[in-house]
Parts: sequence; structure tokens; C-alpha cells
Amino acid sequence: MHRFFLTIVFAALCCEAPAQTAEKTAQQFLRSLDTAQRSKTLFSWDDAERFNWHFVPRARKGLPLKEMNEAQRSAAYALLKRCMSNGGYAKATAIVQMEYVLRALEGRGENDDYRDPGKYYFSVFGEPVAGKPWGWRVEGHHLSLNFTAVENKWMTGSPMFLGSNPGIVPDGPKKGQQILKEETAMAFELLRGLNEQQRKEAVVAEKAPADIITGNKRKAWLQEPPGLGFPQFSAAQQKQLKMLVAVYVDRYTKLMADILWKEIADGGWENVHFAWAGGNSWGTGHYYRIQGPSFIIEYDNTQNNGNHVHTTFRDLKNDFGEDLLKEHYESAHSAKN
Repeated sequence: MHRFFLTIVFAALCCEAPAQTAEKTAQQFLRSLDTAQRSKTLFSWDDAERFNWHFVPRARKGLPLKEMNEAQRSAAYALLKRCMSNGGYAKATAIVQMEYVLRALEGRGENDDYRDPGKYYFSVFGEPVAGKPWGWRVEGHHLSLNFTAVENKWMTGSPMFLGSNPGIVPDGPKKGQQILKEETAMAFELLRGLNEQQRKEAVVAEKAPADIITGNKRKAWLQEPPGLGFPQFSAAQQKQLKMLVAVYVDRYTKLMADILWKEIADGGWENVHFAWAGGNSWGTGHYYRIQGPSFIIEYDNTQNNGNHVHTTFRDLKNDFGEDLLKEHYESAHSAKN
């Protein structure tokens, strides 16, 4: 068993580093690799692989953790640490370790290759140097984190997917562990506090969808948001809803989160909707969506008798840094003219 993965870097790195500091951390990671490893890790900026994201066990490109030595894994995790809050980083790394739990629960052997914490892949798109667009991704089962930086502007981190199977560990040394507890508990609390009329508007279906609806689409787009509109919540409930959104936004560094909060505010909280489908207790399939002009949050827990959680955050302006890139290219075009 790859016990070396249990030693994850929790060094005291600043989580509010600007994009150029993330560039330096990415450069340090790339310098730690040999030629063959770099060829697996580095892709051109315009490579279609940048958009080839998913969150299921499957064949992937990039450099997996199991092909890195300890120093290289430390450098890889240092890059992740640069782009996440402490809480977000803890959830992401716990998801990697959950492969050990899932392997044991499914009765697989220690050398099983399907549930393998070594199969989380790091990829870098473009050269991480000042003045050029670049990005990077870490991805494996139940984890996909995609970051983009342009012209030293702060990195965007969407699409972001975090999931957990089991949602609550039922047995063994990790019994009771619940990586995505806040995402679940706070939503149930919000739902149960709604009055009858509010619930009629918020609950849009008796049965939850089988998975998050946006899936791994290149562009996240849904119809006009269903559910209960923000103005229909009481002041206390509005605060609860904002706290639930914060669970997702605050996975990022403070600087990245501040940008998202401004986008949400500019879009207008009055345009945010909360929709629920399925059961109202753990162990029953349930789903919720929080949608506004600039973002979509989805949570789905339907598999394994309601003990298998998928969550996603999509920035409708800046998935894969699209808005930043548009500004970058328009600026470059104007300069030439």
C-alpha cells in the first residue's frame, strides 16, 4: 500500500499569494521533475486536454502521484496549497485518502489499481511565466480542480468538483468521517426551516436527479433557475443561504473568494435561487442547486443509498478563465492597433 501518501504537506504556505507567486510554485514543481515526467505534465496552452475534465475513475493524462518521489509530491501539494484555503485544501487531500477507505469497504486488495490514491494526476497548461496565460489541474476520482492565470491577474479556479464515497464512513478506523459535512448539514437546516409556502416553491421534484446536472460539460449552462428566490427568504434565512454559498466559495484563497463574492454581488442576490429535489433526510436521495447570474452550485447524494456525495462549483463567467482570456486577447488586439 502506498503509505507515503499519508504524509501530505501541510507546510505554512500563504494561501493568499498572488498569481505570480503561484507561478513560482508551479515552476518549482516542474523543476523537480525529470524530462520524462515533464513530458507527461506539460501541455501547450491551447491543447484541448485543458477542457477534458471529469470526476470518475478513468484513464487520465498528466503525471500521477504514484509516479512522483516524496520531494516531487511535496512540490505538487505545495502548488495545491497555494490555490486553496486551508479548509479547501484539507477537503481535497482528504478525498485522495478516501480511496484507501473505499478500497477496504469494497473488499479490494492492498495492491488494487482501481481504488488507488496514487491515481491523482497533475497537469500544467502553458508555461507558468509572467505575462502569458497558463493553468494547471489536479484530478482523480471525486476531485477535479482547474486553475487559470492571465497577465499576472489572480487565478480562477473553476470548474471545481469535490465528492466523497462514502459520504459518511460507516465502518473501520475512519468510521464517522464526513468530508463534505458542511455542504450537507447546512442545506438540510435551511430546507427544514422553510415554511409550507416556501417549501412548495423550493422543492422542485420529489425524486433527485441521478447526478449533478451540469456534469463535466465544457460550459455550464442551465435553464432559468427554478426554486425559491432570494427575496422570498426571511432575513435570517437569507443569511443561512449566504453561509451555505460561503462553504463553496471559501474553498478558495481569500483573494480568489473576494473576486467571486464581488461577481455574485454584482449579479444581484435578488437573482439567486435555491432549489431542492428528493428526500429531506440523510440516507434518502437528495439534490440541491443554488444558482445566480454568475455561478451555479450543485450538490447530489443519490448513489449508494444516499451515502455518496457529489458537489460542484461553476463560475459562469470564468470557467477555465474565459473572461480573463477575453480581456487579455482584446487588450492585446487593441495594443496592436
